[in-house]
Amino acid sequence: MYVEERMYQLHPGKVPEYFHHYETHGMPVQLRHQPHMLGYYTPEIGPQNMVVHMWAYDDLNQRERCRIALFADPEWQSYRPKIHPLIMKMETRMMKCAPFFLERLKRMLAADKAG
Repeated sequence: MYVEERMYQLHPGKVPEYFHHYETHGMPVQLRHQPHMLGYYTPEIGPQNMVVHMWAYDDLNQRERCRIALFADPEWQSYRPKIHPLIMKMETRMMKCAPFFLERLKRMLAADKAG
């Protein structure tokens, strides 16, 4: 299992605007195509004007299929121009789940689907 961490450095003061666009336009379409949102965060201590979001995937092929479907969705295509001017820098890390954490993460994701 893999976890993708995406970090967006925004222009100063733009986090509320980014969150507004994401909550009202981006999140509904993204959740249709990507199975496991692990969270959306902003640093309390450390770099400011940053948004961090994390997603879990069974494997890298699943990630690719999800992103192809997402980027083909007309709603996602109309959402992206709303947030791109707010972003100064984007970074992505793909992390492989530690063997001792794999079953725990799977249980967490199953509980999220059930609840």
